[in-house]
Amino acid sequence: KLSGGGTSSGLMSFLEVLDRGAGATKSGGTTRRAAKMVSLDMDHPEISEFINWKSREEKKVAALVAGGYPADFNGEAYRTVSGQNSNNSVRIPDSFMEAVAQDGEWNTTARTDGHVVATYKARDLWNQIAQAAWDCADPGVQFDGTIQKWHTCPDTDRINGSNPCSEYMFLDDTACNLSSLNLVKFLKDDGSFDTEAYRYAARVLFTAQEILVDLSSYPTAKIAQNSHDYRPLGLGYANLGTLLMIKGIPYDSDAARAWAGALTAIMHGEAFRTSAEIAKSKGAFAGYAKNSGSMMRVMKQHQEAVGTIDASLVPSEILSQAESVWKLAVGLGSEYGYRNAQATVLAPTGTIGLLMDCDTTGIEPDFALVKFKKLAGGGYFKIVNQSVPKALKALGYTEKQIHEIVEYAVGTMSLERAP
Repeated sequence: KLSGGGTSSGLMSFLEVLDRGAGATKSGGTTRRAAKMVSLDMDHPEISEFINWKSREEKKVAALVAGGYPADFNGEAYRTVSGQNSNNSVRIPDSFMEAVAQDGEWNTTARTDGHVVATYKARDLWNQIAQAAWDCADPGVQFDGTIQKWHTCPDTDRINGSNPCSEYMFLDDTACNLSSLNLVKFLKDDGSFDTEAYRYAARVLFTAQEILVDLSSYPTAKIAQNSHDYRPLGLGYANLGTLLMIKGIPYDSDAARAWAGALTAIMHGEAFRTSAEIAKSKGAFAGYAKNSGSMMRVMKQHQEAVGTIDASLVPSEILSQAESVWKLAVGLGSEYGYRNAQATVLAPTGTIGLLMDCDTTGIEPDFALVKFKKLAGGGYFKIVNQSVPKALKALGYTEKQIHEIVEYAVGTMSLERAP
């Protein structure tokens, strides 16, 4: 209850106001809308309403489309409903997942004095999350315990949220500049992966990003200060799905996960090795002294994680490079500290992937062999996955078979019932 009498309208009503505000905000004067992440703790009293918010609104859209309104995301049907201008996520503690596993209960608590507001079956809430995500892809899940375990600067503050796509998680009021490598560009003609070139590219790009920290502009003074004090960077890669396709490795397989783990470890290790070497000459980031113990713990966790990669599923050369670079990264960091509190993120690369000649974005598989991208100025253009012939060749198809299959895919936009 409010001090002046009456009852608060609650969180959801204010989220709807903020959603409308975001919808009215165009990014840089273009047709792209504001990017916004909304995260809610699992013990918030309105968690069930939040989980089902977008799913419920999508049903309204379906009714409007059935009534004749266009289904276009920028059309009248979507403009009529709420919740469409943010990515929603639920912040899940380990205790909630334990309650799910044990079929236990879960309490929501008041933000003011912590009293229990309602009690749910944990599995009921978990099923609501799964169903809503199936309906409309939201809410996403952020596992708070895991996030804090890998946090390099917990002695400054905990991690409370993320950017809209959730690849960047760090302290409040910080910013991270992103850059990505096209993994397919490191495949040699014989199909092997050029780890030396990959490490060199990671080193050069990371150094350039580090220089840009001091040359960038920031939206607020606090973000600028924290960015200079912690210097978080976001080196990443794209086109993993295409790499696996060309190698003939199923995306949802242990082999694919082993390749992804090893390549990520090499890039991440090389970035922090470079960061430690820069710290040797330029000094560690300003917040390092306060967080040195925690950061070294996380660095050793990364080093130990390399040992969990299945050596039978990835070339020994790649795995040995991952092991050696992390030995260097931890050793140099122990001596000199690190110039950057964070080094890598795996961004979606939805737009830059096109400029990088990627057939797939970020770490994602290809969702269609032939796609249509809507242009900001109107119209569409057709994108055909250019890696299909290489993938078919790796799987043993003849040149004639490859030609027939590709022609069929371009014409029908599917491989189903291909010759």
